[in-house]
Amino acid sequence: MFIQTEATPNPATLKFLPGREVLATGTLEITEAEGAKKSPLAEGLFNVPGVTGVFFGQDFITVTKRGDLDWQHLKPAILGTIMDHYLKGRPVLAAGVEAISGVDEEGEFFDPNDEALVGTIKELLDTRVRPAVANDGGDITFKGFKEGVVYLNMKGSCAGCPSSTATLKHGIENLLRHFVPEVTEVRPV
Repeated sequence: MFIQTEATPNPATLKFLPGREVLATGTLEITEAEGAKKSPLAEGLFNVPGVTGVFFGQDFITVTKRGDLDWQHLKPAILGTIMDHYLKGRPVLAAGVEAISGVDEEGEFFDPNDEALVGTIKELLDTRVRPAVANDGGDITFKGFKEGVVYLNMKGSCAGCPSSTATLKHGIENLLRHFVPEVTEVRPV
């Protein structure tokens, strides 16, 4: 088994490509060891000292490390954990656990009168933003819309990324404002 690695815009996060499907649908972000019980693979990765976050996409695993550690020391242990997991044929998700689809409607907020507008915003995010962000090992999902402001959840390599503000302000905000003039600003939640 050959596992490729790719740098992400976030220096604390590295993207691992195992060359096979990780999740059939959706994504899963785990930001603490306690939450790793959802996934045998995440449990193994959180056992590597210094791992602070794991994000699963369709064909990649993004791992976030503590800022004071060097990838040169962590990467071999992470690669070994991923390889061992797949060679043993273990599932990525624990029994009964489902990945989150790109739509996490629970907790969303917007005025019902803006439903068509929000539909357009979500479609733009799903077709133009999320595929590009997945290439960098992360995900961005809609959280709400209020008084012209779009609120987004940033996951994986996007969470805590130094360039996330630029991505939001210059990339996503400009795109949404172009297609949906009612959008005045984009903010992370």
